[in-house]
Amino acid sequence: MKEKKSKGIIFGTLAIVGTSLIIAACSGSSQQALDPKEVFSNLGPMPVPADNPMTPEKIELGKMLYFDTRLSGDNTLSCASCHEPEKGWSDGRRTFLGFQGHQGHRNSPTIINSGYHSLQFLDGRMKTLEDQALGPIQDPGEMNLSLDELVQKLNAVPAYVQKFEEIFGPDSINPTNIGKAIATFERTIVIDNTPFDQYLKGNSNAMSKDAQEGMKLFAGKASCISCHNGPSLSDNNFHNVGVLNDNPGRAGFTGNPEDDGKYKTTHLRGIGHTAPFMHNGSLRTLSDVVEFKNRGGDGHPNTSPLVRPLNLSDKEKAQLVAFLEALTGELPLVAKPQLP
Repeated sequence: MKEKKSKGIIFGTLAIVGTSLIIAACSGSSQQALDPKEVFSNLGPMPVPADNPMTPEKIELGKMLYFDTRLSGDNTLSCASCHEPEKGWSDGRRTFLGFQGHQGHRNSPTIINSGYHSLQFLDGRMKTLEDQALGPIQDPGEMNLSLDELVQKLNAVPAYVQKFEEIFGPDSINPTNIGKAIATFERTIVIDNTPFDQYLKGNSNAMSKDAQEGMKLFAGKASCISCHNGPSLSDNNFHNVGVLNDNPGRAGFTGNPEDDGKYKTTHLRGIGHTAPFMHNGSLRTLSDVVEFKNRGGDGHPNTSPLVRPLNLSDKEKAQLVAFLEALTGELPLVAKPQLP
């Protein structure tokens, strides 16, 4: 426990120092002087919990569970129902459509690079990807299946019993191992070789000139990097960016009124695949997002002081969009498995 605590302190300190260096690098110099290698970095290896190592067999089991509609109360919904590969591992809707037509109040977040998140869900209510994998299954508005019923269902499928036994040991179909298998599959859904990443590795032609200028705006005049920093281009923190909406955001989990309307900072790789945007899906395009940020949000009373009008020109807004597109990369797709 001491080692884990020390690592947390170290990483937290590095994040604070890193953000301070970013702000210093971008605030006291001209846009043209930006050295991207001093401000940005590639994503790095996927963090994998010590108690849930990645194996091909576990990945395949998790993939089967991810696409299996038996994980819902009426056998019609799977994880892929709201997180479809072809739709950016989201669903293309403003807000999710759940159990028997239940209309959700939040946009379905993509699972792309979700293994890099320090907290899960838009409000950060789950700490691990393993915990997150089990949340929607139990939620009455999402998949509406108790974990006890889920275990009974899977134990009635001989092929699942065999696969769990091969991976986890005898009598191993339980919520913990189900969550581990699904999370292991989700950790394979990664975008880490975008034009932006290629540019950071030394390919000066990987991004267009407009995207390169947009990168400078991102770290300079537009101040996007105040929240979108670090290897994942997210501070893994929670902010109210000014969306007018009665959803309490993180306050619904913490009970703290200061968290009203706050949501987790989006990780930006793959961003172009995941429209519509914002927690309520209210913005259809990346251009809409840039325009929203340029006007300083829409006036939510708890808007973060980091959010302010940017006074970007039309050309600068287009350059910022070009940079976001350079963060998009190739959509990772998988063949749907044959289910037992």
